[in-house]
Amino acid sequence: MMKRGDIDYRQTSSIILVRRIFISFQEKNLTQAFVFKASDTNPNLIVVSFRGTELFSSDDWCTDLDISWYELKNVGKVHAGFLRALGLQQNGWPKENISLIHQYAYYTIRQKLRDMLARDKNLKFILTGHSLGGAIAALFPAILAIHGEDELLDKLEGVYTFGQPRIGDEEFGEYMKEVMKKHGIEYERFVYNNDMVTRVPFDDKILFGYKHYGSCNYFNSLYKGKLLSGVWEFIRSFIIRFWKGNEYKENWTMRTVRIVGIIIPGVSDHFPLDYVNSTRLGGLARPVATTTPQDKLYLIA
Repeated sequence: MMKRGDIDYRQTSSIILVRRIFISFQEKNLTQAFVFKASDTNPNLIVVSFRGTELFSSDDWCTDLDISWYELKNVGKVHAGFLRALGLQQNGWPKENISLIHQYAYYTIRQKLRDMLARDKNLKFILTGHSLGGAIAALFPAILAIHGEDELLDKLEGVYTFGQPRIGDEEFGEYMKEVMKKHGIEYERFVYNNDMVTRVPFDDKILFGYKHYGSCNYFNSLYKGKLLSGVWEFIRSFIIRFWKGNEYKENWTMRTVRIVGIIIPGVSDHFPLDYVNSTRLGGLARPVATTTPQDKLYLIA
């Protein structure tokens, strides 16, 4: 008998073995997040930033590549790997962490926020992250909603993700739209140029069916305007210091990545550097009233 969360087609022994390998990696304490207050710019704002995929971390890649569905009742289907990175346990999503071994990201950060908000009722918080970190940031309020954490959700000012892959199906997207609307949460997804990660997992109707939801803020290789090629990005890596200032100078590692981007379009566009430059040079869309654009630029850059 298949349990909720299993993929909905007959699995061969090799597929089962691969899933066990993925799960064994995801039982480790791998997810990294940074929680801080920016006292100089907005003393009432807490920032929770999730780290993205480390390039040479096989554990992170196992998380990304586990594209099987996990079904959340009355919510929709979600990327199982991302859920496990956030804290999905073998018995699902108990409201409180009952494990004595693992310090799961969701429960640890939720408690940290509870403690900070209890000490200061004026505080609010935002969630952010790049790549895998963006996927986890976008999933965090979903689990808060499932657990009925309305007080925390009312304190959540916005979710801002950079280079975020797709995380769920259309039903999940509709559920999240209602959550965001109910609690007045701003959700902004930032995409730079040809970033291929923002286009996966695929949204075809036959095999996958993953869908983005919410608004998308798009920046091209001039951080505004029309789409340009990987060749231009390589040239720009040499001239941007003269164009925008020495602080934008790119090192040879990044220039090497640009060469890869010429051969495989979209690879180099996923690196955090261009997302940082996009927020600094391209501006941010639709800033909320309680957080100034200057605050956001300071926090994200």
